[in-house]
Amino acid sequence: MAEIRLIRRRIRSVQSIAKITRAMEMIATSKMRRAQERGLAGRPYSEKIRQVIADLAALPQAGEILHPLLQRRPIKKIAIVQITPDRGLCGGLNANINRQTIGFILEQQVPATLISVGRKGHDFARRRGQEVRALFTGLGDFPSFLDTVPMSRIVIDDYTSGLVDAVYLSYTRFISTLVQRPVIEPLLPVEPASVPRAQNVDYIYEPGSQDVLAGLLPRFVEMEVYHAVLEAIASEQSARMVAMRNATDNARGLIDDLTLMYNKARQESITKELLDIVGGVAALAE
Repeated sequence: MAEIRLIRRRIRSVQSIAKITRAMEMIATSKMRRAQERGLAGRPYSEKIRQVIADLAALPQAGEILHPLLQRRPIKKIAIVQITPDRGLCGGLNANINRQTIGFILEQQVPATLISVGRKGHDFARRRGQEVRALFTGLGDFPSFLDTVPMSRIVIDDYTSGLVDAVYLSYTRFISTLVQRPVIEPLLPVEPASVPRAQNVDYIYEPGSQDVLAGLLPRFVEMEVYHAVLEAIASEQSARMVAMRNATDNARGLIDDLTLMYNKARQESITKELLDIVGGVAALAE
């Protein structure tokens, strides 16, 4: 009887876990759709602003000083903006991005500092003894552009002041609901994309091409950081939905196994009781 009660208690416990994981799966599903839409909607803008910067940077600059965000210099120290979730329960998402970031740092021949966006990346960096320049948490599931501007300002100020000589973005790019790919992309210095000859049109800019470029480059950095945050959130919600669905399926499979064990133990107990009754009747008959 003690074993039957223990199995029954385990079944109730696993059923409660299955209800929780199912609820978390449904919540992640509802958030995932909106996060995916926001992440995918930002891609065309990011690509277009790259084309505009490429066109502006390709114009003649006789006698003009190159913008600080375009200047390349010998690399003595780098900064990495690492974007991770604040919470777990999203499968191997956190482990994958942390592993890729630390691997990238170990490959460098110069010191690196981290700008951590999310607690999971910050906790990992502290355990590994990495230098953390700043920490941003609590962005929520649907951050606005203004929520990410302070990150961009730190990046721009550190680069223009010479504290770092290169800046990289480390985040998880959303590919599909089942696939999220950790990537590390250069952010600063800004490298304009090459413009195809067919698209290289001689535009007239007012007040001037370099004035427009000077105003556009900081906006470009801010947009790249914001878009990376949106991609990371879409990846987080997708990974959490899949992880909670797998957890729910595993819990249901475990419930079936425990129910089978419970029925066998209960049948064995009933059989023993019947044998005791039959044995007692036989003994009285004799």
